[in-house]
Amino acid sequence: MPVYTVHEPPRRDDEIVAHTARFQFVRDGFHWWALLLTPFWMLRYRMWLELIAYLGLIAAITYGLNRLGIGDSAGPWVALLLSLLVGLEASSLRRWKLSRRGFENLGVVVGEDLDIAERRFFDGWVMQGRRSVTPAAPSPFEPPAAEPPRSAADPPRAAPTDIVGLFPQPEGRA
Repeated sequence: MPVYTVHEPPRRDDEIVAHTARFQFVRDGFHWWALLLTPFWMLRYRMWLELIAYLGLIAAITYGLNRLGIGDSAGPWVALLLSLLVGLEASSLRRWKLSRRGFENLGVVVGEDLDIAERRFFDGWVMQGRRSVTPAAPSPFEPPAAEPPRSAADPPRAAPTDIVGLFPQPEGRA
């Protein structure tokens, strides 16, 4: 089942529904389109820096292979391996782009497809009672509930000890 990471965009002065419509869900795993059409896949997701780095790397490798005289035989294999690397790391490239643009990673959600993953995320998000989109502050530690009153018929309880571990004496081993 696909796993998605959820990214929240920087907050604007709009209502919560418009803000949640800009959330990004990035699927983990291999991306076939990133392997087959690497530059077009990068353009589709507006990965300008990644595209420039990819084209620069291809140009440098092509130049180096041609200088060595093996550009015609090794060039296509190197380009295929580089595209395979992009296909494997496509999700990480998208997450890196989103973090550069100020998106906050809210967590991970699992779903059979994107619609189910979105529904699961927002159902859990609403169940947490989030009125704002920022992460909720952790709840303070609540002390344990008081012990119920004991009657005279209840057996006596053992006194708590200060012993931690397997040693019978509080002093430990000498």
